[in-house]
This record gives sequence, structure tokens and C-alpha cells, in this order.
Amino acid sequence: MATLLQKHYTDTVVPALKEKFGYTNAHTVPAIKKIVINSGYSATVDKNHVQYVHDEIGKIAGQRPVTTKAKLSISNFKLREEQPIGCKVTLRGEAMYDFLARLISIALPAIRDFRGVPTRFDGKGNYTLGVSDHTIFPEISAEGTNAQMGMDICINTSAKTDEEGRELLAQFGVPFRKTSAEVEAAEAAAATA
Repeated sequence: MATLLQKHYTDTVVPALKEKFGYTNAHTVPAIKKIVINSGYSATVDKNHVQYVHDEIGKIAGQRPVTTKAKLSISNFKLREEQPIGCKVTLRGEAMYDFLARLISIALPAIRDFRGVPTRFDGKGNYTLGVSDHTIFPEISAEGTNAQMGMDICINTSAKTDEEGRELLAQFGVPFRKTSAEVEAAEAAAATA
């Protein structure tokens, strides 16, 4: 069963991208391949916090996270080889679209003084968003949480360029921050109207 965002992609996003970039084949139109949620913690943190982070990421993603472990021992950081230092979840398919819908429509607007997300991509059409407070997600209760936890949300697309990736995510409704040139153009249009 297709989710609302999957239907939106096939019905609205694909024709819009075909028109803007001139794709002739539907299979060359960029799509979101996966979303990776990643959260790290200090090597010196206690085991209760480690379990807390795993539980919270599991609630947000809807599936159990995988523990990431240190590959090397680094004495300056009190880090030992094979010591847990974070967790991550990879979402694909319906779970990915469900998470993206919650992120765009519920979580991002819950950020205080929200003015849009940065527009910086990695050069290959992929986007990474850092979230400093995990309580913006509706699955997490802000009451009784003693620790604030951040995470990285990496959206991996099949776009070849940053412009294609930005347009793909903008068509999905990701609220990108307006550049100063866009703000000036909007103000000039409003002044003349």
C-alpha cells in the first residue's frame, strides 16, 4: 500500500521534475533512496544513557537501531576498540516516506523560531540535516526527559547534482531557508503590487 508521499511523488513530483529538467525517461527522475538517522554519544557516558538513546531513536524511526562501535582505541578520548559510541537506523520504502512526512509536517514546524532548513547539499544531491533536540518529534514525550539528544538525518537521493536534489526535496515540501536574493526579490514584488 502506497503512502501519501509516495502517491505525491508519482502524481506531482515526477511530472514537475520532468518539466523542469527535461527528463524523457521516468526512471531517470531523481528519487529518495534511503534516510539514515544517526546519533552519537560520548565514550564515557553510562549504560543507562546508551539505552535511553537507543530507545528514543527506536521510537522516532519506528524500528530498532543498530549500535555503532569504535574501530580504534584513542586514549585522549578515553575510547577503546569495539566500545559503543552511537546508533543508527536506515529507513527505506514506506517507513522512509512515513518518517519524511512526519519530519516535514510535524517535527520541523515544532522547532522554536524556525525559519527554514539550510540549503547546503553534499555536491552529489544528498542532504544532511542536524537536529539538536529530539523532543520535536511527536513520539517523544518532553515530560520526564532528563537528557537532550541530537541526531543527524541524512536523506540519500538518486539526483546527480545539488540543484536536482534541492528541487526534489522542495517538491516534497521541505521548507528550505530563503536566500537573501530570494527575500529581496519577494520584497520588491510585494512593493510593486
